[in-house]
Amino acid sequence: MTWVFVSHCLILLLLSAAISSAQEQVDIKRSDFPHGFLFGAATSAYQIEGGFHEDGKGLSNWDVYCRTQGNIVDGTSGDIANDHYHRYMEDIEIIHSLGLTAYRFSISWSRVLPSVQPFVTIFHNEYPQELEDRFGGWLSPVMQEEFVHLSETCFKHFADRVQYWMTMNEPNILARATYEMGLAPPVRCSPPFGHCAGGNSDVEPLIAMHNMLLAHAKAAKLYHEQYKSKVNGVIGITVCAYMKIPLREIEDDTEAANRALAFNVAWMLDPLVFGDYPPEMKRYHGSELPSFSSEERELLRDSIDFIGINHYGTLYAKDCIHSSCICNDSIYTQGSDRPISGFVYATGERNSITIGEPTGAALSFVVPKGMEDIVNYMKERYHNKPMFVTENGYSSPGSEDDIYEHDVKRIHYHQSYLASLAQAVRNGADVRGYFTWRLTDNFEWLSGYTLKFGIYRIDPQTLNRIPKLSATWYRDFLSNSSLGVAELSSTVPDENTEASRVHSQ
Repeated sequence: MTWVFVSHCLILLLLSAAISSAQEQVDIKRSDFPHGFLFGAATSAYQIEGGFHEDGKGLSNWDVYCRTQGNIVDGTSGDIANDHYHRYMEDIEIIHSLGLTAYRFSISWSRVLPSVQPFVTIFHNEYPQELEDRFGGWLSPVMQEEFVHLSETCFKHFADRVQYWMTMNEPNILARATYEMGLAPPVRCSPPFGHCAGGNSDVEPLIAMHNMLLAHAKAAKLYHEQYKSKVNGVIGITVCAYMKIPLREIEDDTEAANRALAFNVAWMLDPLVFGDYPPEMKRYHGSELPSFSSEERELLRDSIDFIGINHYGTLYAKDCIHSSCICNDSIYTQGSDRPISGFVYATGERNSITIGEPTGAALSFVVPKGMEDIVNYMKERYHNKPMFVTENGYSSPGSEDDIYEHDVKRIHYHQSYLASLAQAVRNGADVRGYFTWRLTDNFEWLSGYTLKFGIYRIDPQTLNRIPKLSATWYRDFLSNSSLGVAELSSTVPDENTEASRVHSQ
């Protein structure tokens, strides 16, 4: 009894310290956003489903990749994950209990065969291993037609019920992680970016992106012509969009920050809005950058109805054209002095001081102003095309122990980023929704289960869903309440009580 009392007192003391030392709580309410603004949570198939070999599902590239020892930090896989394949009704009940108005999920390409508004992602990283074995995946133009076939299958079955479609999740990150750094299947790269069995880090990311852009455009054309009218639906795409600001107060670094955005964000979005690659990339890539035919440019132009923004932080940018750069201090800075990287060195530190509080994810720091800045960048460059923040979330540094059950930092993160987003909306940005990443802790790709983004945690033994303090906060935020963190902490049930097991039955 004494030890229980002491441990509870310790938790309260630590919580009080966390509250007093953390940023001052931001007063942000649902009513600060326009009527009809959607609030949701986001997931992806491979990361939560499990059931990897059930009901006729084929092996995916990630099923195969996770079976090679050393590829995943903790040696795990998505074979079981959160067992969403069998417990989806449980998770739908959680979504309803929180008061979410939208839910973003993806359809497993390898499985292919839901009142909240479904946001469906057709391709989120995993695809049948067979496509890699037969013709090399996204390095082949054949993949374009395979993707259109997948998309049409999804449209035929669900277009009468799904209003919001996203063709792909973060093609810009997939192209770099897979074909530049060799960090994900099919693991292709070349020095100085890495030492893979095959690949060309300077060229293959450009080829893969080229095929993904054309695959998107063909699927979007099909949707607009044959399926849009069923529910007056819309189709878009999501981009990983870190904000970049100058490392030094000099013109070279200002240009480097702009160039970094062009080589990451505009690389993907310029063709889908304007029909061609950004001029910044044409200037430095020359003939290595694939070209579009006049018919392809017309196909690409305005092929998105909205932009999905996945935003996790802000980084400094240093020019590597007129300045020397250390390009081997981490896997993320290899080759910063090469065209594929835009001749930009990106870092989260200046004079040994981080740009913001570190999180559990590499190169992700808490910089709320970056949300307003990246939305404004999209607003200005793409003439205020409708936007949704399709991912934004906080990963706890280290393991989530008892004190992180009262996850004050995650709440402050969402409060401050939502306040920054609300400011952008007040200034005229056409943002129509926000999705927290993510609903539950799950398999986080190369990090396995070591990164925790969820507002619900998953008991690794029982797979029970247990609400964190941030789940209570999000529920109250969605009901336009503004309880303080200290008040919220008293509402979180002990995980051994009946209340905490409500979502495990």
